[in-house]
Amino acid sequence: MGELEQIFNEHRTRVFRAAYRITGNATDAEDVLQTVFLRLARRDDPGAVSNLESYLYRAAINAALDLLRSRKTANRVALDDVAPTLADESSFLPGAARSAELRQWLRQAIAKLSPRHAEMFLLRYIEGFDNREIAAMLNTSQAVIAVTLHRVRGQLKKDFRTFDQRIN
Repeated sequence: MGELEQIFNEHRTRVFRAAYRITGNATDAEDVLQTVFLRLARRDDPGAVSNLESYLYRAAINAALDLLRSRKTANRVALDDVAPTLADESSFLPGAARSAELRQWLRQAIAKLSPRHAEMFLLRYIEGFDNREIAAMLNTSQAVIAVTLHRVRGQLKKDFRTFDQRIN
């Protein structure tokens, strides 16, 4: 078994899960998985990455965010085309429809953040790493992480208020 194949077998599940949490779609997560390992394969020595687990995880987050950003403009659908479907679904599953809207809003809001800020937010609140671990992964201080997360939460709260006023 080659070095890259071994790395793939050891880390593919974690890369896939990280991508899936961001994209919310298994097909997109598979695309991200392939993108991450293709990028790694293009390196001269894939095993020479100093912290391979952190590298792959960060690459998965960034590739997933890139995918969301690229689709943000590509997947615009007229409201008239979607409105009857939304009305039908919400009458049967109001809680599920609201939950789906919130997940979609969060994905879009995260995609609007700078890549570094989005990465910090996802590592902290989706993956559950603490500030010390994130600081080590991103080669920065815990204070920078704390301040950045505080600002990101403030921005997301502000964006959420706007979103909530639109749908209510």
